[in-house]
Amino acid sequence: MQRSAVRPSPVFLAILAITIGGGVLILFGDPFPNQDPAIPIAAGTFLLVLGGWGVSLCLHEFGHAYVAYRGGDREVYFKGYLTLDPRKYTDPIFSLVVPLLILAIGGIPLPGGAVFINHYSLRNKRVESAVSLAGPFFNLLLGLLLMISVAVFQPTFWLAAALSYLAMLQIIAFVLNILPIPGLDGWGAIEPWLSPELQRFGAKARPWAPLILFACLIGLPAVGGVFFDLAYGLYGLIGGDAIDAKYDFFGWTESLPAFGSLAFRFWA
Repeated sequence: MQRSAVRPSPVFLAILAITIGGGVLILFGDPFPNQDPAIPIAAGTFLLVLGGWGVSLCLHEFGHAYVAYRGGDREVYFKGYLTLDPRKYTDPIFSLVVPLLILAIGGIPLPGGAVFINHYSLRNKRVESAVSLAGPFFNLLLGLLLMISVAVFQPTFWLAAALSYLAMLQIIAFVLNILPIPGLDGWGAIEPWLSPELQRFGAKARPWAPLILFACLIGLPAVGGVFFDLAYGLYGLIGGDAIDAKYDFFGWTESLPAFGSLAFRFWA
């Protein structure tokens, strides 16, 4: 692999810089936890979470492309997928812009678009499955790293809340993407092993199955409750600040991710 192929693009570095800038803004605007989140904290949390989600979307697609490259698909190199540049994706608007807007407006971490993988060039079924799993793996890995950073470095309260909230979003994204539903990575992982009939069904269902899932998660409380209980349970199981862990500050009793959500969606 040429060295330039995996060199991060200026666009990705800019998104990363925005994320770090948000963290710095929180750090220097974070008072002792005895008051509501001030403007610097709210703005910093918004930038950190939104920028961090943008970084994770790029890493998610990079994971797919990198494993595909290692598994035999050399086209991903020439398409620029290994540079983490979201402008190179199949549809940059749906890959980056739309998920960021949905997260900003509704606080829902929907997956982004896709990179095009030439599955016929991949060596075997195991590689095909690994390509699909690589994207969610990066969400899980980033969530774990964020949890570890909070536990090890013990940042100020609002920075810990923002990082915990971003970590929880990564775990939700991991659980969502790993579902065995056509159009999601979980289906892509099992698809090579399915019968031709099921593969044809998946190809037909791929455009609309995720939309039905998202509608059910949002519109059916029972379905949404089961899904988020699963995601929150995994978040706590692997070391995240438990959803039911309470912090009593300035009259509120909530978990760190809840405080992070509060500061991120400061207008709500």
